Amino acid sequence: MEDKELTEQIIGCAMKVHSTLGPGFLESVYRKALAHELRKAGLRVECERPITVYYDGVAVGDFSADLLVESRVMVELKANQSLATANEVQLVNYLTATRIEIGLLLNFGAERLEIKRKTRTYRPKARPEDFIL
Repeated sequence: MEDKELTEQIIGCAMKVHSTLGPGFLESVYRKALAHELRKAGLRVECERPITVYYDGVAVGDFSADLLVESRVMVELKANQSLATANEVQLVNYLTATRIEIGLLLNFGAERLEIKRKTRTYRPKARPEDFIL
C-alpha cells in the first residue's frame, strides 16, 4: 500500500469517528476511537508510542506519538476549536526526530474534521504552469 493510499484510508476512518462522535470530547477519546477504526480496517496501530529525541548523539527529550500507523504514518491528534501553525510545526518536528516521512494532523474539536498532511522533507506544491500539455 502506497503512502497516499494509506493516508486516505486513515482520513476516511477519522471522518467516520468525527461524524459519529462530533466535536467536544477529549483528545484521548478520539485517539481510542480512531485506533479502533483503524484496527477494524486491518491496519497496525501503535498508540502513544514513546520516542526519544537525539541531538548530537545525546538523548535530549522524549515525547509520545499519538498514533503510528503501519510504522509509516505518524498521526497527531488535536481536539481544539481550530488548528494553529504551531501544531503543524510540532508534527514536522516529530517527523524529523523519527525520520518518518509522512504525517497527518487531525483536529476533531472543530465542527468539521480538520486535516493537514505533512512531510518531513519539503515538497513544493505543483503549480498549473508546471504541467505541459
